[in-house]
Amino acid sequence: MSSIFYINGNLVPAEQAVVPALDRGFLFGDGVYEVIAVIDGLLLEFERHAARLARSLAEVGIRNPLPRDALLERCRELVRRNGLREGSVYVQVTRGADNKRDFAFPADVEPTVMMYTSEKSLRVNPLAESGVRVASVPDMRWQRRDIKSVSLIAQVLAKQAAQASGAFEAMMVDADGVVTEGASSSVLLVDGQGRIVVRPLSREILPGCTRAAVLALAGRRGVAVEERKFTLDECRQASELVLTSALHFVLPVIELDGRPVGTGRPGQVCRELRQLYMEYALATAL
Repeated sequence: MSSIFYINGNLVPAEQAVVPALDRGFLFGDGVYEVIAVIDGLLLEFERHAARLARSLAEVGIRNPLPRDALLERCRELVRRNGLREGSVYVQVTRGADNKRDFAFPADVEPTVMMYTSEKSLRVNPLAESGVRVASVPDMRWQRRDIKSVSLIAQVLAKQAAQASGAFEAMMVDADGVVTEGASSSVLLVDGQGRIVVRPLSREILPGCTRAAVLALAGRRGVAVEERKFTLDECRQASELVLTSALHFVLPVIELDGRPVGTGRPGQVCRELRQLYMEYALATAL
């Protein structure tokens, strides 16, 4: 059975899900997106994703066609129509389509909204047990990484380079050897005293929804959290490295650039953080 897409107010089969060739998302990458996890037909971390979508749209000057209640209604309807029990909802909003290709914002265009669902096993993830390998790559992205833009070519190249080296994820590093984030994840470092070290939020990194939840949960459990920049060399000496993301939740890093991290096995802090996050996310799902 064909899956159902949401396109500009209409629910249509996948093969009919089309947007104009002159849509600015296609021409310029002029749009933003969110990915929301679904377990048992419920949306995880919906409030954070809705707020981040609204913020990204405001930062690039696109009118928000999906305020919180409208977004929730449409996500739920799409999940129901596709019979989705576990997986994700993808939401993309672009500035819209004009009758010509011009860099400046066109006047009086309606944003283009596209949404669809994907099935994926989330609750049980073998990578959480085995751990993952990561490879460091230069961070070549633009200077507004806090906006969840559909312009992802730098992340695509980073992820491809990592996978070509046999790694699961790319860890992006700036010219000073300071870690920014993963190609599609946030990076947390656990030092020898069991403290979590995390880069402060700024325009240089995406404000990860899972990252925010994990840090809040860690704080409530009395785990020390230090917000500061950290280097690739520090990562090599870390007791544990942890990746957080919307669909993989919390994953342990066991190897960085071919060298073991810590004991080379998933660490206790990561296990506890994943358990805490899963309990919280399922309890608060909508």
